[in-house]
Amino acid sequence: MALRRATRLMVQGQASRAFVLFARAALAGIAEAEYQVGRCYLNGSGVPVSRSDGFRWIERAAVQGHAEAEWILAALYVDGVARPEGEKSSLTDPFLSDASSQADFGAAEKWARRAAEHGSVDGQALLGYVLTSGPDSMRNLGEARYWYKRSAEAGCPQGAYGYALSLAQSAESVGDQARMAEYVRLAAQAGLSPAIYLLGVLTERGAGGERDQAAAVQLYRRAAMMGNRSAQTSWGRALMWGVGVEPDRIEGESWLRRAALAGDPDAAALIGDIYAEAGALPPNHAEAAIWYRRAAEAGHTEAARMLGLLYLLGTGVGRDPREAMNWLRLAAEAGDQPAQIDLANLLLNDEASRPEELAWARDSLDQAASSGNLVAASHLGICLLEGIGMDRDERLAVQWLRHAACEIVIAQYWYGRTLAEGRGIEADPKAGRAWIARAAAAGMTDAEAALAEMMVNGRGGPKDHSAALDLFERAAAKGHVGAMFALGMMWKGGFDVASDHVTALRWLEAAAERGHEAAQHIVGGFSQ
Repeated sequence: MALRRATRLMVQGQASRAFVLFARAALAGIAEAEYQVGRCYLNGSGVPVSRSDGFRWIERAAVQGHAEAEWILAALYVDGVARPEGEKSSLTDPFLSDASSQADFGAAEKWARRAAEHGSVDGQALLGYVLTSGPDSMRNLGEARYWYKRSAEAGCPQGAYGYALSLAQSAESVGDQARMAEYVRLAAQAGLSPAIYLLGVLTERGAGGERDQAAAVQLYRRAAMMGNRSAQTSWGRALMWGVGVEPDRIEGESWLRRAALAGDPDAAALIGDIYAEAGALPPNHAEAAIWYRRAAEAGHTEAARMLGLLYLLGTGVGRDPREAMNWLRLAAEAGDQPAQIDLANLLLNDEASRPEELAWARDSLDQAASSGNLVAASHLGICLLEGIGMDRDERLAVQWLRHAACEIVIAQYWYGRTLAEGRGIEADPKAGRAWIARAAAAGMTDAEAALAEMMVNGRGGPKDHSAALDLFERAAAKGHVGAMFALGMMWKGGFDVASDHVTALRWLEAAAERGHEAAQHIVGGFSQ
């Protein structure tokens, strides 16, 4: 009698009065009442939230064979029983977030199995989740699919979503994909935010139906509003770059920040990219480093590589080759090939590298270059040419540099030098000058200075002191010390430009201040 009256009061919104009656029946040992008291404590209905009291009463009902109490008890073990007191739990949806680091999957499996066998569709879905996401020793994907399917066929959204995920592991044909998409759609229609997000992904890719970018973006928006951080990232990305929706960079970055702060590494990496790139405003590498670090610490390999490069260049952070190496190694060990190439090049140029590190670096560059990576081919060619971290082999170096020069600017410069100097190949200053000119046209500082020197001396083509002067000025403006010295000498006189001793002295002093010995000697002579 008290139990039925309490149920009516709860429906009428009189939670405090209902709780008193539930508690009275629970003290009499009625399982349903124990279950309801536990739910009241967990949800803060008519009584302050108390995880410990909620757990205690749910457990009492579960011990008596109450199926709903059994699955909630399992969910509490997944959620982490030892979480802070007074914190509510999302027990109706085991797929809304990752399992707690304090999860007890052994206990969760025990109670979820009891609930599943007693006919609880939520328990069946949760058992599928435990068998899919628990420790390796506990995982059983075949059994998980069985329980997901039973739950899905009984109309449970979580079961439909879990079953769709299990189907996705073996969906190859269009029919398989359509079947998977149908279960995702059923879960999405029930309002399950991960399913809404996944339906957006499937709609964007055209899996199980027609591709519809605009519809996908609206699904991302819907799930994002419900707090799904992956959807927040996708919705923010769409707004940032106007994919399927009118662009709104301010709103897009706001959603990306929300997802990043909630722990989504992809969102944090995207924010890092935004600040690292020049847009309407100059790049802010210090801000980029903050977000790259957040993403890298969460396991994002590309962000780890980008953070490593910032430390290597001293951009936005203090230059620290060791810290750069640590982040590049982290990304390289995770299989990021660009990071492997960058780390290999760094190790080969580091006098402190151990023999085993040099061996790894040589193998990594060789494997990447052999697989068609032109950046690796370029690095390998330079190291072979100069004997950096490996035995010098100029003939082999020329082969790799020629291969990479079709696209890689630094390879164009070095291949041009081999031709101009006849290193590992028959000398051809004209062809060498042409390759160096390609690299100079792309803005490479060393190539600008080298081409200017060839123009001054008439190597590989006609002399052109005026053009050489322009190239030296371009390179000097970017800090090239040799170009500064050359400008000083050209303005000093003896070339096809009018002498200007004031300008000559200014450039010679600039070179001298940066350690150029010949410039220091000449400037010293001026002062005597």
